[in-house]
Amino acid sequence: MARAIDKVKNCETMTDVRAGVNALDDILVPLLVERGGYMTQAAKVKNDENLVFDQDRIDAIIERVRPQAEREGGNADLIERIYRAMIACYIDYEHEELARMRAEGLKPRNESGSNAS
Repeated sequence: MARAIDKVKNCETMTDVRAGVNALDDILVPLLVERGGYMTQAAKVKNDENLVFDQDRIDAIIERVRPQAEREGGNADLIERIYRAMIACYIDYEHEELARMRAEGLKPRNESGSNAS
């Protein structure tokens, strides 16, 4: 099976580069939207602002994606930086989603009883 880095086409022009990036964005954006949907689910399940940030989970994600990046022929440090930035954005989004759901009537965890974990 080919590594991701081996799938990069040789480009002669910036038009070629941009076409490759655009094609990948067409794949990435729907996946990022789907990932965001899971952050909405996390906000609902956690239903507690204090549970949104989870350093152990962040560490586990980084420990998982670094070797994956290396196996694919990528730069693990770059992938880690991207993931840390993405995770920070999704943490902010999860807070926003929890606030939205609360405004729509979701009772805080301590008022509604425990949620499934």
